[in-house]
Amino acid sequence: MTVHASPPAITAALEPDTDTSSTTTSARPARRRSRIRGTRRRVALTFTALSILAVLVLLPMYYLLVNTFKTTQQAAESPLGLPTTIDFSRYVNAFVEMDYPRAFLNTAVITVGSVAGTILVASMAGYALSRKARSRFAGFVFLVFLAGLMFPYQMAILGLYDVVLRLGIMNTHLAVILINASTGLPFAIFLFYAFTRTIPIELEEAAHIDGAGILRTFFTIVFPLLRPIVATVAILTTLNVWNDFMGPLYFLRGSDNAVITQQISRNVGQFTTDWTSLFPMLVLGVLPLLIFYLVMQRHIIGGVSGSLKG
Repeated sequence: MTVHASPPAITAALEPDTDTSSTTTSARPARRRSRIRGTRRRVALTFTALSILAVLVLLPMYYLLVNTFKTTQQAAESPLGLPTTIDFSRYVNAFVEMDYPRAFLNTAVITVGSVAGTILVASMAGYALSRKARSRFAGFVFLVFLAGLMFPYQMAILGLYDVVLRLGIMNTHLAVILINASTGLPFAIFLFYAFTRTIPIELEEAAHIDGAGILRTFFTIVFPLLRPIVATVAILTTLNVWNDFMGPLYFLRGSDNAVITQQISRNVGQFTTDWTSLFPMLVLGVLPLLIFYLVMQRHIIGGVSGSLKG
């Protein structure tokens, strides 16, 4: 019996395939190493950029904090240097000069009232407009609310001043609460409108079958599902109202109703400013917001994530 050898043409045709396979096999680790190096390079660049941004954000806070323990001369000579002594007497003086408990209470009342009013009205308006989205009238009303995003309320300050006078609520917390709540409505309604459209309407239909009315359906079925947007609106409104200076300046008079920002501004003169008193006042003014952020940090991240998903 004779055994025939493989034809030369077939052998020649198989040789390049063997070489390509080995080349591909050896190229895979090289590409993998290249991708790993590229990923590490991007991570390093991202970490460097974020570190620079963190320094830029923390530098003003460091400057503010260290200068609360210095005299005016020490702050002028070495603004970024560490203090030689830790003396809290300037904080005590600032606490007394600001009448801090009264200013804190006034600011807290205005902030809580503004946040509650904004959430209550905006959630109900956003829910109603989203469920009547096919109506031309509802669409027109929604556009009117959105137009409020383009115009700052300071443009209508004379009209607001006249309305507040006619209502007889000048120099009261209610005036500032109503103005803050109304100016925060456009953006809040936009958020509630968008998120409510993602809630299945079958839940409300089931509640209606069980005999629930519109208000009961909203407060027992819809409103609990709006928790991420409620948290987002509460956080944004709190930041805006707590740091607001123009509203209290226009509509609150006297030191009895003054808020924290007004008390701080009284320390700033036209020609001279007592920086050693101003810096502790600024720290006392921002400290409640910092505590609020630390306590609500988990809800802040969850609220923002939920609003983005909505």
